[in-house]
Amino acid sequence: MSTEQKNITKGGEFLIKDTHAEDIFIPENWSEEQQMIAQTTQDFLNAEVHPHLDRIDKLEPGLMPSLLDKAGELGLMGVSVPEEYGGFGKDFNTSMLVAEVAGAGFSFAVALSAHTGIGTLPILYYGTEAQKQKYIPKLASGEWKAAYCLTEPSSGSDANSGKTKAKLSDDGKHYILNGQKMWITNGGFADVYTVFAKIDEDENLSAFIVERGYPGLSLNEEEKKMGIKGSSTVQVFLNDCMVPVENMLSDRQNGFKIAVNILNIGRIKLAAAAIGGTKQCISTAVNFANEREQFGRPISKYGAIRHKLAEMAIKTYASEAATYRIGQNIDDAYDLLVAGGMDPAKAKLKSVEQFAVECAIMKVHGSETLDYVVDEGVQIYGGMGYSAEAPMDRAYRDARINRIFEGTNEINRMLTVDMMLKRAMKGELDLMGPAMAVANELMSIPDFGEQDDSLFAAEKRYIAGFKKAVLMVAGSAVQKLMMTLAKEQEILMNIADMMIELYVTESVLLRAEKLTSQVGEAEAALQIDIARTYINDAADRIQIAGKNAINSFADGDEQKMMLMGLRRFTKVAPMNTKEARQRIAQKLIAENKYCF
Repeated sequence: MSTEQKNITKGGEFLIKDTHAEDIFIPENWSEEQQMIAQTTQDFLNAEVHPHLDRIDKLEPGLMPSLLDKAGELGLMGVSVPEEYGGFGKDFNTSMLVAEVAGAGFSFAVALSAHTGIGTLPILYYGTEAQKQKYIPKLASGEWKAAYCLTEPSSGSDANSGKTKAKLSDDGKHYILNGQKMWITNGGFADVYTVFAKIDEDENLSAFIVERGYPGLSLNEEEKKMGIKGSSTVQVFLNDCMVPVENMLSDRQNGFKIAVNILNIGRIKLAAAAIGGTKQCISTAVNFANEREQFGRPISKYGAIRHKLAEMAIKTYASEAATYRIGQNIDDAYDLLVAGGMDPAKAKLKSVEQFAVECAIMKVHGSETLDYVVDEGVQIYGGMGYSAEAPMDRAYRDARINRIFEGTNEINRMLTVDMMLKRAMKGELDLMGPAMAVANELMSIPDFGEQDDSLFAAEKRYIAGFKKAVLMVAGSAVQKLMMTLAKEQEILMNIADMMIELYVTESVLLRAEKLTSQVGEAEAALQIDIARTYINDAADRIQIAGKNAINSFADGDEQKMMLMGLRRFTKVAPMNTKEARQRIAQKLIAENKYCF
């Protein structure tokens, strides 16, 4: 379907507008070419990464750079780099697919995503033509490796408070950088570093392209970490580091904007990578459950284990639905901007920026889904799950960083609400009209008119109710707390949790609906089970988050009225989720892998 024919959704509009199933992308519809790219990535992991995981984790000198070299030869370092700079020039969703498959590569996945994302993209999107010509072809081929230097000992989530300084040399030919950066992924072997520093007494950061050989740049030894042990992580020291003036990236004081926009891309790519990790973990857990016998039968025959396997699959399928829905939204927005005459590099940034809310949502959901799945993977393995000799050990430890990477999940939750409200205040999103309509509905008698009895009609009513629940709680919180809402972090996180569940429930329903329209109800029966089970449980999660928020800022009759409204908006019909999970688990067990 062309962009013109689609009902194009803007970022954040999911809260106030219905999305149609035909307008979203579902992973069941990958093209043959995209499947070939995914298979190439999988074959690379099978041949070059998985047999050497212990060697990678020991940081064997030269091993990770050599793996990145091989990935570069296959084109995996330049999937989304334009062809004129030596890349494949593929769309955003294709680059997300590569991130997903590579996401099952443990520490290698971190090295690859840091290079192709935060390492390469600042130069690709913000560099001058000369900078792009000099650096991007070598980064796309893997000849040069890239790192990104933002975090400092005293500035983590508050990135713009960094203390690294830049001063113009007396002859005006160099910026002299002084400071310390930490947690720098790929730092131990990178050839090119994007370094953020403040020039003189500037309020905002500027960005600089710093090459490994520049005088004044030095590295600390490798950090010893809980997980992702094979990922190079070092401190970078800048002592009168001389950087040519032509290596400033973009305009002075534009560094913070660069950092924020590149992090948006990093967040949604992290969600995709997490899906790759969850799928592999589920397959490993299913294999074990089919082989491990207790009380005379495989443990996959037991209901408690089947519940776990099914729930792992349900969360993964839902997270995947939402992640690629955003990827397609970004691609559609990009096509529209380019068709309107915008420069392609600017359009790439603008299209991702437009969906920053959704990127933050899925960073949280993807990383927390992965954490849930690996935790249950350990549990399915039982005592063996706790052994460093068994595969769940590495999966469990490596997953934990994802809730901290790319902005902690707490920061991303608060950003989700903050960005949504800022868009409303700028007039980009009409949240006030729908919120007022919900407030009026609270005072009216519920409409029990004729009900649509089509296949997904009930679920669509539930989603509409979830939207009303979010609008009611968020609207009342804004009205009641006004300027102090920004300081009420617990309430913001309650509202964010409601928004996250709303977005994912709608996404998994749309995926099931679109798939059903293509293959029929019988063929899509298990995917319908997945969607309905996820929505059933999400209703409770939305209700709890909403209740906690309401009880934090409302009292008396207002509180009673809102709690009553919340119950109405999150009410779903009874469902036998045990039977649905049994059906889902039986399919996984029969296929002996994640198969949705």
